[in-house]
Amino acid sequence: MRIIVVGAEGDIGKAACKELGSRHEIIRAGRSSGDVRVDMADRASVEAMYAKCGAVDAVISTAGNVHFARLGEYTEETFMLGLRHKVMGQVNLVLAGLAIVSEGGSFTLTSGVLDREPIRMGVAGAAANGAVGGFVLGAAIEMPRGLRLNAVSPGLLDVSVPRYGRWFPGHEPVSSKRVGLAYARSVEGAMTGKVIIVE
Repeated sequence: MRIIVVGAEGDIGKAACKELGSRHEIIRAGRSSGDVRVDMADRASVEAMYAKCGAVDAVISTAGNVHFARLGEYTEETFMLGLRHKVMGQVNLVLAGLAIVSEGGSFTLTSGVLDREPIRMGVAGAAANGAVGGFVLGAAIEMPRGLRLNAVSPGLLDVSVPRYGRWFPGHEPVSSKRVGLAYARSVEGAMTGKVIIVE
């Protein structure tokens, strides 16, 4: 398969690429690195990415910014960051790719632990994760041409602990290997409309 991985240079993206890269052709995409550049929040940029890559069999998104702040410190703009990037960015990948991804292919998005295990200052992330899960559930029943749509929802990765561990008190890290396997299950398996929880 030819697989686009958006956010390939992040910890989650690297886990997905490591698991799938030995069996498939990986096209790495990102805002500032990779084989092709893309800004998911800009539909035109997403369409340009697809035009450059040509036919693909699967798309994985492991990208999406959110703003972390205390509840009372959010503005509409800072809260919207996560909705624009993590939610609409991933929605853009699906909508723009419906006619591009090969028949029977798949999209795998990324949510995360915060909508089921909240942390202080993480409300925007929780809201974005819940929205991604809702989109997957609702859109999967309308996907054309046998296309499948899932999301992976990992906890804090083991490799991410040095940078983000202090934000997640009491959370047991999940192995990058298991996170990579979750993406393989979505891409290489038969499921659709599922949020694959890795914890």
